[in-house]
Amino acid sequence: MTTAVTDNPELSRYEIHIDGVLVGIEDYRIDGGTITLIHTEIFEAFAGQGLAGKLVAAVLDQARARGLRAKPRCRYAKGWVARHPEYDDIVDKD
Repeated sequence: MTTAVTDNPELSRYEIHIDGVLVGIEDYRIDGGTITLIHTEIFEAFAGQGLAGKLVAAVLDQARARGLRAKPRCRYAKGWVARHPEYDDIVDKD
């Protein structure tokens, strides 16, 4: 099973795929040097597999690589970053 997270800037979202099948999304907005995480969703048929956490981690890793700050605004992303202090260097928790 191959999991991949890719940016789809035309739709302002990151997408997570398993073996080429879209299984979830992270909607975002970029303003200047900050990416705001608006909505995290894993489609129901794929829930409970830890994919939302993998998606948020991949988005934050890519944000770090691009030199962006991150603002989690959706409930899931806020809770996830609260449990992962390794991203405190790029996350605005206000």
